[in-house]
Amino acid sequence: MTAHHGITAHPKLVEEVAAAVEGVSGVAFLRPGLADRLRSASARPRPGIGGVPQAGVRMTLPDGAGPWHVEIHVVALRRARTLDVARAVRRTVEHCLDSLVPAQPTPRVTVTVTGLV
Repeated sequence: MTAHHGITAHPKLVEEVAAAVEGVSGVAFLRPGLADRLRSASARPRPGIGGVPQAGVRMTLPDGAGPWHVEIHVVALRRARTLDVARAVRRTVEHCLDSLVPAQPTPRVTVTVTGLV
């Protein structure tokens, strides 16, 4: 078993990326994690007040200095072409991170569409 060591992103940065992704045309929502599914809606923290990181966004800096590795898991709308949604999400994440942390190299972004609604 290989240990994966890396620096994870600050929760506020993850929130910014998540908000940008949720604004992409064709994205229904970020894939909820198990904890999100079990937690009642009233117990969930409101966006922007800090809380649990977004389940559909995972950001790491594996070597501490290289580009961000960003994994995005979304559920798309059926009416939208899945490939177009994935490409738009990728461009949005790259643009968002470039504006938030311009000194970092271009991030490595992986977008997975986990379902359609």
